[in-house]
Amino acid sequence: MKMRTCCGAVALLFMSQVLWAGETWPQFRGPEANGLSDSTGLPLTWTAEDNVVWKTSIHDRGWSSPVIWHNQIWLTTSTTDGRKLYVVCVNRETGQIVHDLHVFDVEKPEPIASMNSYASPTSVVEAGRFYAHFGTYGTACIDTDSGKTLWTRRDLNCDHHEGAGSSAMLVDDLVVFHVDGRDVQYVVALNKNTGETAWKTDRSVDFSAVDRNLRKCYGTPIVIESGGQRQLISVGPRATMGYHVATGKELWKVTYGGWSIAPRPVFGHGMVFMINDYLRPELWAVRPGGQGDVTSSHIAWKHSKTMPSRPSPLLVGDLLLLINSDGVATCLEAKTGDLVWQERIGGKFSASPIHAAGRIYLFDESSVTTVIEAGREFKQLAVNKLTGEQLMASPGAAGDSLFVRTATSLYRLQGPK
Repeated sequence: MKMRTCCGAVALLFMSQVLWAGETWPQFRGPEANGLSDSTGLPLTWTAEDNVVWKTSIHDRGWSSPVIWHNQIWLTTSTTDGRKLYVVCVNRETGQIVHDLHVFDVEKPEPIASMNSYASPTSVVEAGRFYAHFGTYGTACIDTDSGKTLWTRRDLNCDHHEGAGSSAMLVDDLVVFHVDGRDVQYVVALNKNTGETAWKTDRSVDFSAVDRNLRKCYGTPIVIESGGQRQLISVGPRATMGYHVATGKELWKVTYGGWSIAPRPVFGHGMVFMINDYLRPELWAVRPGGQGDVTSSHIAWKHSKTMPSRPSPLLVGDLLLLINSDGVATCLEAKTGDLVWQERIGGKFSASPIHAAGRIYLFDESSVTTVIEAGREFKQLAVNKLTGEQLMASPGAAGDSLFVRTATSLYRLQGPK
């Protein structure tokens, strides 16, 4: 009987693992932080009425992306004046709100840009824990079952000037994020169990002659493995650095004149593909490695025309796909930077694209999604419109569904069975 019970438990565990395989979207840009989904059944077409499983109103205002862990969807929101910060958890199957938690009060919120919100950074979720991140206003670890706050940090402050934008990430037992303001610029890693600082590394850029408005940045790091070593790749103001994951020690950097950079980089073919400025964005392909400033030796190629200020690049095989803020889609050879094709989609774009099963989903700011084929020729497959509400948050994908956040609502979109 004990053997039979044990075997049954193992079988149930295996079945649950198979059931939930590929069904999480735990951070900004998904499981691998690159916008790639292994879903094979995402919907191709929808409207405000068709292929909508549910629509749930989200109170107040926020542009953080939904993050998904099995049957829970988590996001953050804030009053429009930034004085009250919230965390909301939605049941994935029903769309019902499971938790609506008032996490922080802010006595004197700083002004923000009109396109921003006080809940723009995307948080991160794992089994049993949600790490809510609001930039300078605080970070909190929340038990996903009870909704209880386990720890908080509110002392990692900076002058964002136009509001927070950098998202958090999990690596090993660390919660890592950027603090790049007009006053201070550093990267910090917190122990995910206690919230205590594991390491904190100041940016090694001489900002003494740099206008304070050009010292801020809104990037989110990634972790790569190169040369047998894991590195934290961190796009910051005036420079991108490679750090040792466990200690935060700077390994190398490339320098430039850019600032306010938002797109998250991607890695492949032995290169980091990163945007280096907001006003005049260029795409750089950087070979990670070396020591010190490697700007003159480790840049493989650059591309400067019609590059994105806000949406992140997408690497699909040998092709780099990008959509800029003015709706121009560009496809480049990843290894060389050569142009494959370019097409004007139209609209304004802030959300980062998603790839799944040979399709690329491009989400514009008026809730219109253009679906194109991921290939060497431009091929439009569908154009889908929800309600015309503002859409700034990058959607998530899990199972056979897309989870799209607009100004007022969270949608679950799914094709017919």
